[in-house]
Amino acid sequence: MSSIICVPMGDPAGVGPEIVAATIGDPVVAGESIVVVGGEGTLRHAAEIMKVAPEIRRLDPRGSIRAQARPGLLNLVAVDESAISGFTFGKVQAACGRIAYDCIAKAVALAMAGEVDAVATTPINKEALKAAQVPFIGHTEIFASLTKTADPLTMFQVHDLRVFFLTRHLSLIDACRKVTKARLVDYIRRSTLALRQLGIDNASLAVAGLNPHCGEHGLFGDEEGREIVPAVAEAQAAGFNVVGPKPADSVFHFAAEGAWDAVLSLYHDQGHIATKMVDFHRTISLTLGMPILRTSVDHGTAFDIAGTGRVNPVSMVEAVRLAALYAGNFRRNADRAGD
Repeated sequence: MSSIICVPMGDPAGVGPEIVAATIGDPVVAGESIVVVGGEGTLRHAAEIMKVAPEIRRLDPRGSIRAQARPGLLNLVAVDESAISGFTFGKVQAACGRIAYDCIAKAVALAMAGEVDAVATTPINKEALKAAQVPFIGHTEIFASLTKTADPLTMFQVHDLRVFFLTRHLSLIDACRKVTKARLVDYIRRSTLALRQLGIDNASLAVAGLNPHCGEHGLFGDEEGREIVPAVAEAQAAGFNVVGPKPADSVFHFAAEGAWDAVLSLYHDQGHIATKMVDFHRTISLTLGMPILRTSVDHGTAFDIAGTGRVNPVSMVEAVRLAALYAGNFRRNADRAGD
């Protein structure tokens, strides 16, 4: 059965509309119904740039989106794009930041109402959001606010490697300060439950070490012995299938080979580098722990090539594919998030 995946078009000054237009006809996602929230003129221009011609079917917002959406088409929920008339590719513009946010807000509303099964997001620009006086720094914060989720989980997936993040956008020194027993136990529990929502029961999780060689018994850093080891022991006693700390220079490799279902990375670059070295274009970000499922490309607006047709759409294709892959299990297991 086709899933219905909602895609907000992103910042029109970036590559978002281009990768959306190119994704519609890709055979990998040909069986899914893709509902795009965006400006029709912007998307038609993006299709011309990418030399594709998706069939655009404008949906009636007064009716059920779910009932109208069809596979293989660009099912459009149109927004007013008059404010971005004459926008410039590759530039920070307040109007572009505003419409990007408005498209996300509409996509979230459709997902919360059950009209779509998941949301797969395109790139937005933090400076454009700020210029538009949107009070959020990025997608995760927007989704957290709109879904009333206190602390969403970020998980990256590339092929069969899944990586959760204990911290995201913090300086390295501040991220290290967040490596506490209480926070680790909470994230081990919530990461395991998030995997269960995706259909992975009794998921195995490995916690990455913070210091080289996990501190070598305190020779260079005591965070492992003081915070991580006690956290893993407490989580194990509570019945969670978790091990660690495991040295960060090997844990991702062994997880990619199937040793564990996922890794809990302790800070931003630790997990980002590990996943993107496997396959940069197919590294997909998932936001979990919310009442709706969100996947995303893990690249930016690429202002340097926006409007040129040189962008590779494979990450958008993969984001839609993963959203569709997990959407059914996520719906069925929605009531298990707090088990």
